[in-house]
Amino acid sequence: MALKDIMSISGYSGLYKFISQGRSGIIVESLTDGKRMNVPASAKASALSDIAVFTTDGEKSLREVLDAIKQLENSKPTISHKSDNSQLKAHFLKVLPNFDTERVYMSDIKKVFTWYNQLQALSILDFSEPVEEKVEEVADSKDAADSTAKPKAKKAAAASGPAPKKETKKAEPKKVAPKSAAPAKKATVRKKAV
Repeated sequence: MALKDIMSISGYSGLYKFISQGRSGIIVESLTDGKRMNVPASAKASALSDIAVFTTDGEKSLREVLDAIKQLENSKPTISHKSDNSQLKAHFLKVLPNFDTERVYMSDIKKVFTWYNQLQALSILDFSEPVEEKVEEVADSKDAADSTAKPKAKKAAAASGPAPKKETKKAEPKKVAPKSAAPAKKATVRKKAV
């Protein structure tokens, strides 16, 4: 399971697996008990792959921080989030020596250790980024030399499937005012000679 599919939801304890988009929010499944629930759109939900930790050099992705904990602990559980604050901070300094002490709060440190321990208990310790396969089209050298821009566009359109049909509007008949039987007479004004 990739970190992009694992979510942390503000106001809810634990981690959740993204299932699908619902009408009024998202549907998630708890990683601890497997129960599904609808999370309203107003709730703040974040994928673990989108979370970063402030450092003195900028930001470090949570993926890298979790991987550093994994390397430090040899894939075993780490310190409990219920430990003393000074112990938690000292251990986090071992994991990430250059974390920004003014912007990273104790609650953030506790969350990171909690998330790692939950993922370790579920044997989800592959924090590497998923590699997307790139599909490259190789054209014959003869075809590449003879082709122009317009045929390529036609080939690309043909490869993507039939083009959707355009809807044409039927012309509405013009409304014509009814003709009266006799044309209207113009009023003429005669000038009197004085």
